[in-house]
Amino acid sequence: MKNIITTIAAATLLTACTTNPYTGESQVAKTAWTTGIGTAVGAGTGALIGGKKGALIGAGAGAAVGIGAGAYMDIQAAKLRQELLSTGVQVKQNGNEILLIMPGNITFGSNQATIDAKFEPVLASVAKVIKEYDRTKVQIIGYTDSTGSVATNNTLSLRRANAVSNFLRLNGVDINRIIVDGLGPEKPIASNKTAAGREQNRRVELTLIAVE
Repeated sequence: MKNIITTIAAATLLTACTTNPYTGESQVAKTAWTTGIGTAVGAGTGALIGGKKGALIGAGAGAAVGIGAGAYMDIQAAKLRQELLSTGVQVKQNGNEILLIMPGNITFGSNQATIDAKFEPVLASVAKVIKEYDRTKVQIIGYTDSTGSVATNNTLSLRRANAVSNFLRLNGVDINRIIVDGLGPEKPIASNKTAAGREQNRRVELTLIAVE
């Protein structure tokens, strides 16, 4: 494990050496030093958990301490895809934002705002990643289909968004990072003329926004 850590840290630091204009000596840039230390620490933690493969994954997480927002979000998106594989939750990345689409048919019962017990372990996985990668704001927006009155749908969508927000908070996500809204039937992602389309429109979306 020691060799793995040493190799990763050395590679990171050597690629970012600069020359001191006053002494003519080589030196490591401050940013590279921070990234290198983070990489080595992450590698050590990963190696303790899962050997060489764990070291490489841990190195990516550790390096996030000293990298830019884009790379930080890339690593977070990859972790979310890993955690949410085959759960029905879509993970989409657009620059420094990550969008999680949670269909209503797997999160809530019909016309209900109580999270389905079968979905709680999935949402707990989301909370774990969000808590780990805390350089983001978390925007939670509930949506409905167009069936029923706009007022009723707006209220239902907000209740669902609040239910997700409360779950994340109870699982360790700082409430100060969370923004909640309910937009009812606005911004449909499918046609409301079919049952399948309405099912897609009944959803909760989480947008993770990088904080520079």
